[in-house]
Amino acid sequence: QVQLVESGGGLVQPGGSLRLSCAASGSIFSINHMGWYRQAPGKEREAVAGITVGGTTNYADSVKGRFTISRDIAKMTVYLQMNSLKPEDTAVYYCKLVAPGRGYWGQGTQVTVSS
Repeated sequence: QVQLVESGGGLVQPGGSLRLSCAASGSIFSINHMGWYRQAPGKEREAVAGITVGGTTNYADSVKGRFTISRDIAKMTVYLQMNSLKPEDTAVYYCKLVAPGRGYWGQGTQVTVSS
């Protein structure tokens, strides 16, 4: 059984910052990569950022230069530092862990950017 627990969401004003965390636990023997996705009301879930075990990162064009993904392998935790937040970043943010053969999702954490 694998569990992903996200934290760090909340309400922030435009231009502000938040740091999301996702801690993985359970029977994890190998990880391909971890990532963050988001889903805004009425929209499909979209990829935001990803990071491989080796540290290679990728970002959606809409967040490049503002968001930074990182990971602590020993803690099996992935982070998403979000700066210069915009109202259009408002969404439920989900963490995903991809292991050989399957993927696991967290329960999501709400991020609301509003004045």
